[in-house]
Amino acid sequence: MTRLSEITLEQLRTRRSAKWQTFPAEVLPAFIAEMDFLLAPAIAAAIETAVHNGDCGYAWPDAELGDALAGFARRRYAWQLDPAGVGLIPDVMAGVTELLRLALPEGGGVVINTPVYPPFFSHIRAARCTVVESRLVRDGGGYALDLDALEAVFASGVRAYLLCNPHNPTGLVLSRDELERIVELADRYSVLVFADEIHAPLVLPGAQHTAYLSLGELACSHAIALVSASKGWNIPGLKCAQAVAMSAPMRALLGRLDEDTWERAGTLGIVASIAAYRDSVEWLDDVVRLLDGHRMLLRSLIERDLTGVRYTPPAAGYLAWLDCRELALSDEPVDVFLERGRVALGPGLTFGASGAGHVRITFATTEPILRDIVARMAAALRTRD
Repeated sequence: MTRLSEITLEQLRTRRSAKWQTFPAEVLPAFIAEMDFLLAPAIAAAIETAVHNGDCGYAWPDAELGDALAGFARRRYAWQLDPAGVGLIPDVMAGVTELLRLALPEGGGVVINTPVYPPFFSHIRAARCTVVESRLVRDGGGYALDLDALEAVFASGVRAYLLCNPHNPTGLVLSRDELERIVELADRYSVLVFADEIHAPLVLPGAQHTAYLSLGELACSHAIALVSASKGWNIPGLKCAQAVAMSAPMRALLGRLDEDTWERAGTLGIVASIAAYRDSVEWLDDVVRLLDGHRMLLRSLIERDLTGVRYTPPAAGYLAWLDCRELALSDEPVDVFLERGRVALGPGLTFGASGAGHVRITFATTEPILRDIVARMAAALRTRD
């Protein structure tokens, strides 16, 4: 097994990433989707070789990247992906913005399932489109997709659906039956689907990811998938993602992206992504096993130390969506946890109005740090007015 947790808090504090630089040193950060692990050895070696060779020039679409992604998708998801349909983009949200600009008229409606990743709101607006919310519904302790509500908004004349599967922040993984229903609805109402599947490599035991474009010709006729190694292998700063089109109309749309879009990708990101998809699956499997344990450890810690906080372990990823409304803190509980516990969490309201009273925690860290996150939250509750 990879020694994932052999990194100290002192080492982490030397990192230059937003996670470790946004707040002062006395604050423990758990607010951003970034893992506290060392790089996969194959990725580190590939980057070292590229740097040694001075391979740090402008990015260029690399057929090897498409081949590596296709091999990984086939082995991981049984998705028969044609490498010829893989386009280079700097990151998923940059791809979403540019594709929406190309595909939709100004003001065109784009559906999102809230609560959802905050940049969905800003990037849809940056594309001169209109955000249309279709809220997830409570299903026991977790969340579910309301297909009837989704059909209603599709029927209202929206032009596109920005699907987040696996979902951020709830960790919901849609079933094949649910996705096939979405395919049917998108076809009936002529809705384009942009499937953000960035968290798919981190589906946890008990769940199974179904790639949207693996559902047949009808799905491929109206959808583009956006994927990346950035979340699964913790390389978001290297700037490399992929947009995948599997039909002539969608490849034509993808082909209209300006060179300015893919030129914003990084050469080292391409190198790292190839090494991730091709040579770092064992490391990924170790991460998945660790996250599986951490999501359950977090549940135990919350039940013991955070009475009144509701949490359902996610089916994918390393993000915990905590319902703190019973604590009667405010619509934005992160303020109390930051001020009194010196722990920085993701603010619920940035995920949409349905995020009021919630916080998001990143639990992809070492066990001591995870325990300290919860301990600081508990201390904040003990010392509040």
